[in-house]
Amino acid sequence: MTIFEAIRHDHDIQRNLLDQLVATSGDSKTRDALFKAVKNELEVHADAEERHFYKPLISTDMMQDHARHGIAEHHEINELIEALEDTDYDSSAWLKIAKNLKEKVEHHLEDEERTFFQLAGKTLSDTQKTKLASSYENYMKKNR
Repeated sequence: MTIFEAIRHDHDIQRNLLDQLVATSGDSKTRDALFKAVKNELEVHADAEERHFYKPLISTDMMQDHARHGIAEHHEINELIEALEDTDYDSSAWLKIAKNLKEKVEHHLEDEERTFFQLAGKTLSDTQKTKLASSYENYMKKNR
């Protein structure tokens, strides 16, 4: 497995969780459980991605701006998660922020899959792609 396949697999998990999250309503156990799952998944994924994908690429001139952009988007996603934590589940604002989070995450995932992966694919050797996948997956398993 390559780093791209490993990350794309986790992107699919995120898309699925976010779809479920924005379908919830009110102060329910389902909303609470899904929000906690989304929060954990996004945080662990961002850490793993920054350590085992962005960091090895950031020293490459071609990849530097893309890596920085991706990291900046992770921070924007974290801010939306914090906004959700500060908002009551049964507030109408909660769902609006959750939908905003879903859009932001989906934009970020698309950016990575359409642009970042293609450029990184030209930068990394086949050996690096499989080594990074292995270290990324180990990190995910330990911290998920």
